[in-house]
Amino acid sequence: MFRSVVRITSRNLNLNRRSLIPNDAVSHFPSPPSASAATLIPSLDHAHRRRFSSSKSTKSSITKTKKSEGKKSKSKGGESGAAAGAEDGEFGGSAGDDLEAGRAKRLADDEKTPSLDVGPNGRPLFTPRDVTLSKLSHKDIGSYFKFDEAALKAVLPEGLASGIEDEFKESWRPALLVRKSFLDLRDNFRRIADPPMWPSEGKGVFFCFLQVSIFNWFKNRGVKPKKQIILDGPVKSGKSIALAMLVHWARDQGWLVLYAPKGRDWTHGGYFYKNQHTGFWDTPLQAERYLKGQETMPIPEDSTLYDLVQMGINSTHAAVSVVVRLRKELSLVKDVPVLIAIDQYNNWFTFSEFEEPVTPRSCRPIHARELTTVNAFRSMMHDDMMVGAFSHSTAVGKLRKDLPDVPADARQNFPRYSLDEAEAVCYYYLRQRLVRREVFSEENWKKIYYLANGNGAEMRWLVPFMR
Repeated sequence: MFRSVVRITSRNLNLNRRSLIPNDAVSHFPSPPSASAATLIPSLDHAHRRRFSSSKSTKSSITKTKKSEGKKSKSKGGESGAAAGAEDGEFGGSAGDDLEAGRAKRLADDEKTPSLDVGPNGRPLFTPRDVTLSKLSHKDIGSYFKFDEAALKAVLPEGLASGIEDEFKESWRPALLVRKSFLDLRDNFRRIADPPMWPSEGKGVFFCFLQVSIFNWFKNRGVKPKKQIILDGPVKSGKSIALAMLVHWARDQGWLVLYAPKGRDWTHGGYFYKNQHTGFWDTPLQAERYLKGQETMPIPEDSTLYDLVQMGINSTHAAVSVVVRLRKELSLVKDVPVLIAIDQYNNWFTFSEFEEPVTPRSCRPIHARELTTVNAFRSMMHDDMMVGAFSHSTAVGKLRKDLPDVPADARQNFPRYSLDEAEAVCYYYLRQRLVRREVFSEENWKKIYYLANGNGAEMRWLVPFMR
């Protein structure tokens, strides 16, 4: 009993000792930073302007992380499906053979058997070797066009679209489906830059007659080519892939193309400050990164454009002004056709990641149109050829139908796979051994198509589970 009394007494003393700690002792510990202070970190640059750097984790980045985790889980499921196929004897009978090595060996053996390159209804699965993007016609719809991966990266130094990289990685072949929607997009800009010519211009009589006939066919039906187009449509419908193929074709034709495959990066990351002369917000790092991607464009070294690009690369603080000036100079080019291609274009019609401090405890979100570089390139109210692609995977929200600084008829729906296209895609995946031949049937591939609702990425993931 005496021990229990002693314990109670000592416990009370400890409690009283804690209560005697003064309240102002808490002030010796650093207070947690406020939300505005964590979001914006002000600093002073050489021009004595207030500069901010973005360091917050936005909702879009969190969503993107969750999607990437979902993709990882999907890939694991795909691997399990492929592993199940291996157990059934698809990729080799010996248990010691590696799954990928077995598939690679079988694909190498399949290359020696041209009879396997057969698509639906006995049609060729691949386009002829001598056919280029410019020579593709409607008879090639449903076939796969093979790329030289090294040459493709050389033509598109800005980077490949994520859809192209995923397709190449999963199918183990640098090939893409020839779709009618892409040919219509290509022919639209071809009719603008290359109107019908007569034989005196150096082309054959039959070719010119055919070209004039096509031009008159469109003219008589009131189909006028559009100089400004926005590719809109559901997620994973192939908008970014079609845009990259269009840029590839235009550069093969000798056009001057400014391609921005990641328009969202123009509104996220880096530091920013308000230009007191223009009233817009400058983002030098994004401008410099964009100019470095354009350094490999086929611009003559004695031209003004080349000098502008080099100036922006060599001086980061001048990069924003160079990008603005470059846009103005492009409108003056008349020797070669000029095309401006912007992917993730919808990110330029919503708020950026940047915020302006209003009070010590509040910030104002900065809209994308307030950024100098975005403001220079966003408008489509001009006579230049320009195409933008919406990327709904960036989750910027649904935009209204009538967008500012965009022609009313510029928005064009880009559909997902049709039933015929899905059939060709499944035959291609069968050729690339993503599915076993003994389980492949019309009923099964149609189940995959309707289950994925024409979503190309989901179809590629579901095909190995065909049973």
